[in-house]
Amino acid sequence: MKLLTHYVFTTGVLTLMSSPFLGFYDSLLVSFIIAWISNSLIDRLGHEVRYGYIRRTPRTHTLLRSLPWGILPSLPLSLILGVPIIAFLGIVAGPSHLVLDVLTERGIYVKRRGRWVRYALAHFAYNNPLLNGLFILIGAVFLYIAMLIQSQPLTTLLF
Repeated sequence: MKLLTHYVFTTGVLTLMSSPFLGFYDSLLVSFIIAWISNSLIDRLGHEVRYGYIRRTPRTHTLLRSLPWGILPSLPLSLILGVPIIAFLGIVAGPSHLVLDVLTERGIYVKRRGRWVRYALAHFAYNNPLLNGLFILIGAVFLYIAMLIQSQPLTTLLF
């Protein structure tokens, strides 16, 4: 997926998760910072040029190896602001990147018989405008829901 799609989708997921604890605007700011840094790190450190083509590597595009790159920006923010939920957001940021990449033709890496092999669910092109647009829209809907949660009392939403 395009990096912009990763930013919007991850920001939406993290904001939706944290807005009940932090409030919408604080959650949006913290979530965007974490999404921007973690997705940038995953793509910058996890791609290499080989034979003139850019390809993903298992360095960051595996489930367990995506975790540190999400935690890296969230842990300092959590310690500085004194809010433990922010550290948890980092655990979600890395795998949310992989949720989108597993739908592309190059997929992500999984270990099979001691070797890293690619695993893809749908084999869409990374720059497919419909798929990128869909996940940008999903991220925006998550942001809208997070905003609604803040403007309504919890009892109104549940009953």
